[in-house]
Amino acid sequence: MIYDVVIIGSGPAGMTAGIYAVRREMKTLIIGKEPGGQLVWANEIENYPGFETITSFELIERMKQQTIKSGVEMVQDEVKEIKRLPSGHFMLYVGKDGVYEAKTVIIAMGLSPRRLAVPGEVEFNGKGVSYCANCDGPFYKNKKVAVIGGGNSALDAAEVMSKIAKQVYLIHHSSSFRAFDVLVKEVKNRANIEILLDSEIKKIEGEQKVSRATVFNRVTQTERTIDLDGVFVEVGRIASTDLVAELVDRNERSQIMVNDKNETKTPGLYAAGDVTDCEFKQITIAMGQATVAALSAYQYLQLQETEAA
Repeated sequence: MIYDVVIIGSGPAGMTAGIYAVRREMKTLIIGKEPGGQLVWANEIENYPGFETITSFELIERMKQQTIKSGVEMVQDEVKEIKRLPSGHFMLYVGKDGVYEAKTVIIAMGLSPRRLAVPGEVEFNGKGVSYCANCDGPFYKNKKVAVIGGGNSALDAAEVMSKIAKQVYLIHHSSSFRAFDVLVKEVKNRANIEILLDSEIKKIEGEQKVSRATVFNRVTQTERTIDLDGVFVEVGRIASTDLVAELVDRNERSQIMVNDKNETKTPGLYAAGDVTDCEFKQITIAMGQATVAALSAYQYLQLQETEAA
């Protein structure tokens, strides 16, 4: 069987692309390791239109059911290799034995948050540990939180949380920040942000949810226990795009470069969502890009049929 489009990634971008593809009568397959993608890292979501608040798992389930009901096939697996054939089609090798052929491919794999790899991080994920201040910040009104990191995303998260939380601890392992000077100045001027440089989280603890963390100062070689309600990990996200390294152009962060039609440099190959070089990483933006990618893939197939006629 030859699919009109195979979508790699089963997060919001991947499922949106699938829904729009089948509405254009395209034979569509989604291959992803876990339905929901990065959305599973969130807890409750308050900035998704149509819902004042909705849990990530409920939103994922709604998206999944709509995607399947629309006629999209879904396979829970991992694409190991992609080859472009002389015909212009793509061969996708999945798991141990799976092979799929597609006329077009949409890459919607998202990004993976870089973890701290400290005790308590995994155990309290969604119970005080978060990787998205924009998503989960409002749940910490008048509470104490820590933001980990020293780049633009970390300082932006600290600035945002200073307007919500009672106390913010900005913890960075180095002696200086990598963020824009104007952002550093803004953070330093916030009375409720305490900056802990040359420091790192060693342990996150609590009972049912986060209640404290151990911070180690690398200069003084001393430890300090801080009472906390939440920990925001902002040490970067990883784009695992080596799979398509020969087929796309990538920026310095290995994110895929696309044009306004979400096309890559390879005809018939598209990318959408956080895996692209789009500056803002949000659910609604990823879904918008996925819509464009699906419609662009449809236009591409229509042009191919016209030229072949």
